[in-house]
Amino acid sequence: MNTFLVPIDFSDTSKNAARFAAHLSTDLDDANIILYHVYDSAEGGSDSSPVEGSEYDNKVIAELALKSVKTELSSITSARITCVAEEEADFVECLESYVRRHDIPLIIMGITGQSRLDQIFMGSNTLKIVNKRVAPVIIVPPDAQYKSDRNIMLISDFKDVEKTVPIAPIKAILNLFKPSLHVVNVDSDHYVELTDEYKAQRAKLNNMIKEFKPEYYFIRLYDFMDAINQFVMDKNIDMIMTIPKNHSFLSNVFKTTHTSKLAYHSHVPIIAVHS
Repeated sequence: MNTFLVPIDFSDTSKNAARFAAHLSTDLDDANIILYHVYDSAEGGSDSSPVEGSEYDNKVIAELALKSVKTELSSITSARITCVAEEEADFVECLESYVRRHDIPLIIMGITGQSRLDQIFMGSNTLKIVNKRVAPVIIVPPDAQYKSDRNIMLISDFKDVEKTVPIAPIKAILNLFKPSLHVVNVDSDHYVELTDEYKAQRAKLNNMIKEFKPEYYFIRLYDFMDAINQFVMDKNIDMIMTIPKNHSFLSNVFKTTHTSKLAYHSHVPIIAVHS
């Protein structure tokens, strides 16, 4: 998992995600960073005929801009940095295809937007990529910075964990970051006591990840985000790992989807890992 693909659109948000990847690579041996950009196809003229040189110009501009980002990252890390610029109409489809073709193990990308419009135009691509389920995605908020000493929070509903917890990619990520691991279950029914089923599921999950010496927490609060935000502050959490359910993130981005809420309101990076 020492190869990271970082989508770049040259926004400050995407460059911050690239810097996050660069700082992460300094803690690893044999790390590779792929800076990935999709540039627009050549625009047609008023009569729909292609404009001569437009495609070439777009590619040259993209490659020069990628080279500039690479130069900045090279001052942070000695990892190998590869620049990829592809021409494609649909960014998400192009990125998905590249990840599948090259078996990319981890995507690191930015997200931005506090307003509804920002979320639509700036954040939807990130959530679309998460929903494609092609690889784990680290979502880096605009003001997030990489930290070497890490506390990672794993959110679990403790339901049928042997089938719903993607243990292989979770272990790969935990081996990558080597964090202190905090496993959290948030229950909106604040009066519910720990059931035998809950205890059984916790025991199964612990058997799956016991080498990481996790600590377990059962939080009984009505509001999911209030519970998560309070825990992040209390335990100095640096990253949040969540296992999105099998539904469309884009269609739920303004509803109550937990991971969508986290992506837009968290000040720490979020790791989305699909089962």
